[in-house]
Amino acid sequence: MRYVSTRGEAPAIGFLDAVLAGLAPDGGLYVPEEWPTFTPAEIGAFDGKPYATVAAAVIGKFAGQDVEPDELLEMCQEAYSSFTHPCVTPVKQLYPGIALLELFHGPTLAFKDVAMQILARLYDKALKAQGRRMTIVAATSGDTGGAAVEAFRGASNARMLVLFPEGRISEVQRRFMTTASEANVRTVAVAGSFDDCQSIVKAMFQDRALRQAVDLSGVNSINWARIAAQAVYYFTSAAALGAPHRKVGFVVPTGNFGDAFAGFVAHKMGLPIARIVAATNSNDIVARALQSGLYARGAVRATQSPAMDIQIASNFERLYFEATRREALETARAFNAFAQTGSVAIPPQAFAAMSELFAGESVDEGETGRTIVATLNETGELIDPHTAVAVAAAKRVRARGKLGSTPLIALSTAHPAKFPEAVKAASGMEPGLPAAAAGIEGKPERFDRLPNDAETVTAYLKAFAGAA
Repeated sequence: MRYVSTRGEAPAIGFLDAVLAGLAPDGGLYVPEEWPTFTPAEIGAFDGKPYATVAAAVIGKFAGQDVEPDELLEMCQEAYSSFTHPCVTPVKQLYPGIALLELFHGPTLAFKDVAMQILARLYDKALKAQGRRMTIVAATSGDTGGAAVEAFRGASNARMLVLFPEGRISEVQRRFMTTASEANVRTVAVAGSFDDCQSIVKAMFQDRALRQAVDLSGVNSINWARIAAQAVYYFTSAAALGAPHRKVGFVVPTGNFGDAFAGFVAHKMGLPIARIVAATNSNDIVARALQSGLYARGAVRATQSPAMDIQIASNFERLYFEATRREALETARAFNAFAQTGSVAIPPQAFAAMSELFAGESVDEGETGRTIVATLNETGELIDPHTAVAVAAAKRVRARGKLGSTPLIALSTAHPAKFPEAVKAASGMEPGLPAAAAGIEGKPERFDRLPNDAETVTAYLKAFAGAA
């Protein structure tokens, strides 16, 4: 299995090389040269199988010969042994025609754990084989950082720097990053938005001398292995509801578009999906793009669902590439223009291709809060603000009746205890941390503060990596 860049100016590489690279050297994102597929019988057989078994099957399609099947299965079994639910990502009925896919049973109570736990093991394998020690840098809107720190803390062959926007994530999200005491981990509060943090990371990757000096890698959702790992729960949840014998729809709370694109990946692999609804908060660049055909950046607004406070959805480039029939030159033109102007018109044919599977819904702050309290009163489930965005969008779609009896699965991406202030303000109920995570409240924090300046952050990274 080989991987190519969405911008067409980077050589094709293997799976583990794509994992370690993160971003392609031409600024594009890696995608498989060809899409692997499952037969309907293979998809049906996933129902009732252990999650690690399905994960090894799905990820194995992308790993090819880079990882032996038995070794990959062992990695998956280790990765998901720390999850507190035996199904890893259980599905439960919420409303008639709407199910909830719980993705928060990992060590940092968010869906990012599902991918990050296996990603860390893939890094360990590749780096040990090559005798390398890499510097991993990540920008986070809240959950990626905690999951990355948890997965890589104490690693002997990787050092990690995480950038987060100061004052724009919840205290619990912050503590999952800043209470780590291992020397190979640093966290930095940047005086800016998540998009500012992400822009700094992208600038680092485009600095060839820096990449070589510190052996740079990235674990944001631009990393292909994270997308592949997230595609797994689309298969397990759909099979639990009758796939492939009937189609299902998914409603995905989204910021950087990685989780929604993972659904597209599952669809390309043969999973019969009727619709993928990208549900945003008021930072609605993806919803607007899927409604209007104009992908245009706006000002980032702080909301009660901070992991989605994003106006540059990096993984949208992958969908654009696929929708333009893999026209790398057009994709490079469009996203270079977007970097300069903040706007790109999606070609009509590409927009039509996107619209066959995707729809966009935006949920404002008032509706988010009302959905939290309504869900509690009507179902007994206490949900976090990100999940509330998905549930609100799912109820809208269900009410329109266009999907008939097709079941909708709303992705619940975080435990409500990660956002106690917002949940209590909406519902009057303060969610408690699960026992496995309760200890972080009393631990001392360790992080640095830096200005929103790429040169300053780069100098900090060099000093941390010993390459100053």
